[in-house]
Amino acid sequence: MQSMCKRLLDSVNKSQSIFGLHGGSAALFTARLQAELDRTVCCVVPTDDFLAPLAQDIRLFSNAPVLTYPAFEIAPYTQLTPDPVTVANRISTLYLLQENSFPAIIITSAEATLRRIIPRKILAEHCELVMAGEETDRDKLIDGLTHSGYQLCELVQHPGDIAVRGGIIDLYPPSFSPNIRGPLRLDFFGDLLESIRTFDLLSQRSTASLEEAILLPGSDILFPGPEDQARWRQSLNEEVVSHSEEVPTVRQTVDQLKEQIRFPGIEFLLPLIYQETRPETVFDYLPENTPCISHDTMAIRRKVELVWERVENNYQEASADRLALPPDTLFLDKETLENKLNKNLHVDLCSLPDPDVDQKPFFFRAGDHSLLKQEIDLERKKRGLLSPLADRLTQWKQAGDRVFLACRSSRQAVHLEEILTGYQLETIRATFPLQLDQQGEGIFLVEHPLSQGFDLPDEHTHILSASELFGEKKLRSRSNPKTRSAGGEPIALEELAIDDIVVHRDHGLGRFLGLFNMEFAGQRSDFMQLEFRDGDKLYIPVDRLHWVSRYQGLTDQEPRLDRLGSERWQTTKKKVTEAVWQVAQELLEIYARRELRKGHRFDPPGPLYQELEESFPYDETDGQARAINEVIADLTSEHPMERLVCGDVGYGKTEVAVRAAFKVIEDGYQVAILVPTTVLAEQHAATFRDRFSEFPVEVACINRFRTASQQKKIISELAAGRIDLIVGTHRLLSKDIQPAKLGLLIVDEEHRFGVTHKEKIKKLRAEVDVLTLTATPIPRTLQMSLLGIRDLSIISTPPRRRQSVKTFLARHDDLVIKEAIQQEMARGGQLFFVHNRVKSI
Repeated sequence: MQSMCKRLLDSVNKSQSIFGLHGGSAALFTARLQAELDRTVCCVVPTDDFLAPLAQDIRLFSNAPVLTYPAFEIAPYTQLTPDPVTVANRISTLYLLQENSFPAIIITSAEATLRRIIPRKILAEHCELVMAGEETDRDKLIDGLTHSGYQLCELVQHPGDIAVRGGIIDLYPPSFSPNIRGPLRLDFFGDLLESIRTFDLLSQRSTASLEEAILLPGSDILFPGPEDQARWRQSLNEEVVSHSEEVPTVRQTVDQLKEQIRFPGIEFLLPLIYQETRPETVFDYLPENTPCISHDTMAIRRKVELVWERVENNYQEASADRLALPPDTLFLDKETLENKLNKNLHVDLCSLPDPDVDQKPFFFRAGDHSLLKQEIDLERKKRGLLSPLADRLTQWKQAGDRVFLACRSSRQAVHLEEILTGYQLETIRATFPLQLDQQGEGIFLVEHPLSQGFDLPDEHTHILSASELFGEKKLRSRSNPKTRSAGGEPIALEELAIDDIVVHRDHGLGRFLGLFNMEFAGQRSDFMQLEFRDGDKLYIPVDRLHWVSRYQGLTDQEPRLDRLGSERWQTTKKKVTEAVWQVAQELLEIYARRELRKGHRFDPPGPLYQELEESFPYDETDGQARAINEVIADLTSEHPMERLVCGDVGYGKTEVAVRAAFKVIEDGYQVAILVPTTVLAEQHAATFRDRFSEFPVEVACINRFRTASQQKKIISELAAGRIDLIVGTHRLLSKDIQPAKLGLLIVDEEHRFGVTHKEKIKKLRAEVDVLTLTATPIPRTLQMSLLGIRDLSIISTPPRRRQSVKTFLARHDDLVIKEAIQQEMARGGQLFFVHNRVKSI
């Protein structure tokens, strides 16, 4: 591959095509081309969906910074405001490209390259350098930041936010360095900037100090300064007259622009804002002689066609009722885009050569692992997951080839290392970025995910990814998990509003009044202010926020505040402690009686169970892993299991049940899953079928959706032992349901069953292990008393990298609705349209 890069650079033709690259080899080629050139390289992909996977793959092979430049998630000409995270990401990438202080790899999408953007000159004028220990006009700085798009707020939570509290300025700017991300805290004494610190959004605690920082604008909509406003407003009137003065809403839009108000949809009026310095494109920000690599040119061209079709259709609709500028003033046309791409060296990575092109493309021999994956899938049920893989690894090792296994986490690397050792295959740990030419023979494990593996026959190298072995995996952050305070998690300030009731561990119920910056013992710091009864105030340092928790009452009635220094709170805590001890004593008696009863002791997890673990498409959270270990420990003990797993929706309770069910089925027993609703039964049945699809496990579902003949057949097969796992509603509690060898009962949301059903559940409990799942338990002491809970597992940590929900608030607009429906249907998703009147629905 290195020789191919040199041949490309030596070629007289600027536009070249390469075919034969498969899987992640395109990322390896990009990394090697950038290393050979030692300058910035631009990659263009069809859609934003390819940005994160390609960036992840490139980081496995390159130590150059990888920058992404996404498109706005709002459709052309819609009256919506783009997500502030996307805006900050784009501004950060543009600034880093403009500075050109280091070679980088930028990845952008076809739609992002089409849109005209803020001019380089304007962006440079709105970047503010601040240095610790230097004099800075604080008031002027605040005015400049608000003018450049920052929104004043009480508490910084999102990019573009700024909060001012005395001499403290908190703001969340776009990143000015690949290594520094997140909000900043500027600590002023008068006009002297004493310190610049990064801080954590959740706890509001400072995390690191900086000598200097560059404050990038919080928006890409930057209005002219006072000295240019008169001329700009005059030009604005002339521009509007030339476009669509006859539209009724134009005058309102012009008035908002003159008042420099940012409103939804203003991004599509960019030429009116930047009149003298016209809008530019992302190509104008690229350093001189930047090569472009198109990942699948045909798909990129199809995407450009679709975008332009949407642009033209939306323009026709929008121009009828509001100010809408012609598409060519906002977007690059197809011919101009081609010229921009071919200005310097342009490499087209295609799966097959284009027969209509006269120039002969380069061919690179890189194999994919589709046949290996098929072989593993076919042999999986007969020989297990790793047997066919181990055979292939042995062949490669005997041939003197190098093999790299890209693992998504250290835990997965440890598992693979242990399993491969059982096949007499020794592994070596490798670090990323991988230097393939510097590694000797052997099997290497690297802790970095890869979307797809590939072979390099000419280099005797094979790179496999966890996604090929165990299914598609979710992208994970490589950042180290934050260390937790020994005193517990600090309260999430973004979840608190002024006047909310909170609980102090020593003083009881108080009212949250906000954060204040104060000087104490010669040091300035932030304090949480709480108000107690009779107006007493208490100031809590931000490093003691774990002493405070949010009040969660059983009713909507506002509770009575405690008085500072009174004995009421201590008396209340004492009574609760005594009640807990009383319940504990009662439970201890229950435990003692149950300890006398022996249960079935299941075998420890084996290779099949480990394969199921590896097939889980996410990394387990700490709470989820702990719950799984506790459940497996219960099953492998000689005492019957009675465990309740509590966790919020989406926290991974079902996977705990999957692991427990598989362990029981692996030992030849049956599992019954009891749920309160028919819909939930169907969902669970689909989930368990999907998780057990690669294993010889028979899953059935019985509920009112099944006909009488279907139910009769299921009951017969269950009694004969041909069904391993059955999911059902209260129908499972009928007398005719007689499993052949029931070993585990899983109950989901038991509190939703009636008294009669609970009595039948209790009879089942006497004979089998029981696992109960719930997201909304009734108060714990009552729950444990009524259900006879012996053990409790709590999953309190949400999944890492869980996609946040983006909410857009807009006026009723048929164009917005149409675009939302089309985008959701195009990605194969589901859409719910909630209307306020049945009559007009």
